Amino acid sequence: MTDEARDGDGTDFTALLEFLNETPNQLANSTAGLSNAQVRFQNSPDEFSVLENICHLRDLELLGYTPRIRRILAEADPALADFDGARVAAEGNYQNEQPQVALRTFQVARKANVDRLRSLSEEQLKRKGTLEGVGTITLRQLAEKMREHDEGHLDDLRVLRLQLNRGLGTEQLP
Repeated sequence: MTDEARDGDGTDFTALLEFLNETPNQLANSTAGLSNAQVRFQNSPDEFSVLENICHLRDLELLGYTPRIRRILAEADPALADFDGARVAAEGNYQNEQPQVALRTFQVARKANVDRLRSLSEEQLKRKGTLEGVGTITLRQLAEKMREHDEGHLDDLRVLRLQLNRGLGTEQLP
């Protein structure tokens, strides 16, 4: 694939891959200087803490994106299951995990997926699968969905970090 490779909408695919590759570093920045209590702080029971965001992204990478990429490349139009992040989070007991371990696991898995996507030909990026709840999706479109999902969580983390920096919610910290 050339550096000039572009999506149908003109988005530079190389820049997209760089964004995906940079997400783990942005997550690391979101935890820098936070105490154990702050990393686990939730605004409400329905919102992820910093740690839960990291664990969710890790699990989606490992259990969602990695098998989807693999199956789209190996099979003709595979049926791809949705990822039930709420169920996985509830079963995962994220708040008891170690932030640096979860982050490192995410970094390794994301790098492998970005490296795999970077190595693909234009023809391979056009391979399709059918994603539950979405419909037909190409590998290129899957990478776009990865970025959109990352952006949402990075935005949530920016807001949470601002609140923690201002001391909001600290009365709820142990």
